[in-house]
Parts: sequence; structure tokens; C-alpha cells
Amino acid sequence: MNKGYLCLVLHSHLPFVRHPEHDDFLEEDWLYEAITETYIPLIWMCEKLMEDGIDFRMTMSLTPTLISMLTDPLLQGRYMRHINSLIELAHKEIERTTWQPQFQRLAIMYVNHFCRSRDTFEKYNRNLVVAFKSFQDAGKIEVITCGATHGYFPLMDVCRDSIKAQLKTAVAHYEKHFGRKPRGIWLPECGYYPGHDEMLREVGIKYFFTDSHGILHGTPRPKYGVFAPVYCKGTGVAAFGRDLESSKQVWSSIEGYPGDYNYREFYRDIGFDLEYEYIKPYIHPDGVRINTGIKYYRITGDTPHKEPYDPGWARETAASHAGNFMFNRQKQVEYLYDMIQRKPIIVSPYDAELYGHWWYEGPQWLDFLIRKLSCDQDTIRMITPSEYLAEHPRLQVITPSMSSWGYKGYSEMWMQGANDWIYRHLHEASYRMSELAHGYPHATGITRRALNQALRELLLAQSSDWAFILGTGTHTAYAVKRTKDHLLQFNRLYEDIKANSVDEEWLEDVESRDNLFPDIDYHYHS
Repeated sequence: MNKGYLCLVLHSHLPFVRHPEHDDFLEEDWLYEAITETYIPLIWMCEKLMEDGIDFRMTMSLTPTLISMLTDPLLQGRYMRHINSLIELAHKEIERTTWQPQFQRLAIMYVNHFCRSRDTFEKYNRNLVVAFKSFQDAGKIEVITCGATHGYFPLMDVCRDSIKAQLKTAVAHYEKHFGRKPRGIWLPECGYYPGHDEMLREVGIKYFFTDSHGILHGTPRPKYGVFAPVYCKGTGVAAFGRDLESSKQVWSSIEGYPGDYNYREFYRDIGFDLEYEYIKPYIHPDGVRINTGIKYYRITGDTPHKEPYDPGWARETAASHAGNFMFNRQKQVEYLYDMIQRKPIIVSPYDAELYGHWWYEGPQWLDFLIRKLSCDQDTIRMITPSEYLAEHPRLQVITPSMSSWGYKGYSEMWMQGANDWIYRHLHEASYRMSELAHGYPHATGITRRALNQALRELLLAQSSDWAFILGTGTHTAYAVKRTKDHLLQFNRLYEDIKANSVDEEWLEDVESRDNLFPDIDYHYHS
């Protein structure tokens, strides 16, 4: 008999970045890097686990914007161009490093990785969503949804029609791709505000996640802390709280596993290290140096000097860290089981892009952990939230508190001096969208198209990624431009609809660029 449960949650998200008006757009690389370094390695892991008969459970969000990009023919074609370019570069690296055997071995490793990535991409007909759907259909992964464009709900509460539109769009989009409605949701930025569970119930969502203090500061106080989910008062929607101990052990680059000196150094890439003329064909056409994904050094230590990366050492370290994580969870579960007199659930959520992209060995670590949990112990059982709720239908009823998993745990990351200016514009646009949705209940033809596009532009402007980028100070020009462009396009659509003077040629151009959610319905914003 196991004494507790482990619920691993990977939140997979990227903002919608698609620029058909440019042949090569720098920020589109975010998607291509994530495909090669995170999503495909996770697919390999799941395929091999199933092939080896390893029973496992994971929960994974795929946000609607990410699904939209993964299923977009333009971006699929551009990824093929991207991976073919990397394969060409890696082959050149094998030749260049002929007299540097420690680097040549790594160049060969990258050729194999990139070629295998291309093969996997083609195996699923360039649509990786199909792979994750197959793992869900096999009962190994539970795929959950998110807000349509990852809008930060606590700062959208002034106009709940916008939150409803984010949710309704997301649920419809999920059902289109997975053949059933989502059971759970990753609230964008893990941001919860009391009462939002009412809207979750309306769209059929059964559970969501909060950070630890969202549960611990709830009313009344939770009897079992974050080690059992709770039902929200009045709605019966379940809330699962994050376990800080297991989360920090992984995501912290200082205290956690990814900072180990044997792991690959993310910040040393040949895109910056090699001579400009050699690397020029493989960086941005404007001459901007970028990460290629070919990195030859390990972290080594807190020093500018870096030693060559050794995949064997790194793999051994990942196995050791997986064993350490399992041991710690066993002791944690045993202690909690004795203390609370019921089987605790340890909820460990992470950004999926940590695995493989930021932490190159992350997928290896995850694979080792799952195999060890399956074969080397019987204290902990991996479980999904839906399975847990089916087995444990009696839960405490409380009202969770407002919370997020951002800096300091509330809304400061998305509302500070660098980004607070956006909200008066977003709120006014939300009010205007509600006015349009109620004012044109039976629109047809070009007016309906314009109303649907207005909702797309509003949703895109609401993405929490733009405020986050402004708060961190990276890619700020792009974040400002995206926020302003979507708001300006929304406002033009609003004025044109009100004046009955929609420019069809201009509308077609906007529809072709911001083309996500083809089945969107402007009535969602009401």
C-alpha cells in the first residue's frame, strides 16, 4: 500500500508569436527552440516509457496559444527550415572540431539530436499536439487547458466578461483538438481571485492549481494544508496547492538541481562564441547573434572559466538527483502520512520549458525519476488530479485566497512601474467589447467577422507575457509593440463596426496575421 501521491505538473506555454509579414522573425525562435529542446524530448521520454511498459502519470498544460502555433502550417514549415539549418551547422561543427575531440563528440551528439528531432516532427505530420493527445488517450498524461491567451485573471476582474471569454475560447479550442472538454485548468500565472471558480464551473472545469498561500491563507484554514485539495465554497470546483519544498528543489538554479556544475551551461553558445563570418548564415539575417542550441561547456562553477561538457557525467548526475528527489519525497510522504492520518498528495508544478531548454538534462532527470518511482519503491504513487478526485471525493470546503506564483506571490510582477500603464487601456477595451457583444446580438457577414477579430485582438492584448516581459526588462520593445498594436487594431475595429464602415481588405490582412482561434465567437464576451 502506498502512503501518498505525487502529482507532477508541467505548464507548457508560449505567447502567440507569428509574423507572416517577415521571412525571418527573431521572436519566433522561442517556439522553435522549445520544440527541439523541450517538447520533442518529452515526447521521446513518454514514447520510451510506454514502450518499456513503465506505468506513469503526469499532468501537462498545453496553452491555447501554444497549440495554435504547434498546429499552424506556416510555423510548422518554418520550424523545418530552422531544424534543417541547425543540422547543416552541426555537420560543419563536426568538421571544424576535427582536432578538438572533446568538442567533436558533442557536435556529433547535436547532429544526432537535431536529426532525430526532425524525424519525430515528421512522424507526427508536423503536429506535436497529436503526440500529447495520444499519451492522454493512453491514460498516461492528463492534458489541461489555460486561459485563451494567458491573460492574468486577477487584474482582469474589473470586467469579468473578458475572463469568461478567455475561458470559453480556451475550452472550445481544447475540445476541437482533444475530442473532449478539459477537466482541469492551469490558471495563467497560477493567478486566482476569489469568485473566479464560479466562472470555471460554468465552463465545466473541475479543478485548478494555486500557489501554496492560495490554500494556506484560505477561509477557514485548511486542515491538511496543501497536502490535500479543497473544494471552493459554493461551486465545488477543486483547488490543488503547490508544494514549495519539492518545487524549489528542482526550479532553483542556486539551491536546486539545475545549478549542478556537471550540467550543461546554458549561457555559452556558439552563436556568440564563434567568429562572426563563420556563424553569420545561422544567426538572424540582421546580424543579431542568437542562441543556436549548440553549447559545448558545463556550468563548471561560479566563474567565467568553463570546462567542456561531458554528457556521461551529466547523465550520472541526473540519475543521482532523481534518486535524491525520490528519497526526499518518500520521507516527506511518510512523515505527512503519520501526521495527518491520510495519504498526502505532493503537487509539484514547473514550467515545462525548464526541462530541456533551460535545464538540458531535465528530461533525463524526469525519465530517471519516473522509472525509479515505478520500479524502486512502493511508498509513493504517481497520480493525476482527476484520478485523485475520483478516489477521494470527500474534501474540505474553503474559500481560497487571492494568489499567484509570481514575484512575492501576488500581482506585483504584472503591475509595477514598467507595465502598469497598460491596464487602463485593457480595461477600456474590455468594456467596449462587452458593448459590442451586447449591441450586435445577431451580426452576420463582414460585421460578424469584424466582431470576432475584435475579440481576437483583445485577447492577444491581454496576454500576461507582455506585462511580464516589461517587468523583467527583456525584449521590452517587442512587448510594447504587441500590446499597442493589438489595442490599436481593436479600437479601429470598434470604431468601424460602430460606423458600419469596416474595410474588408484591411480586415483580411489583420485576420491573416492574427489568425488563431478560427472558430472564435464574439458572443463569448458576454
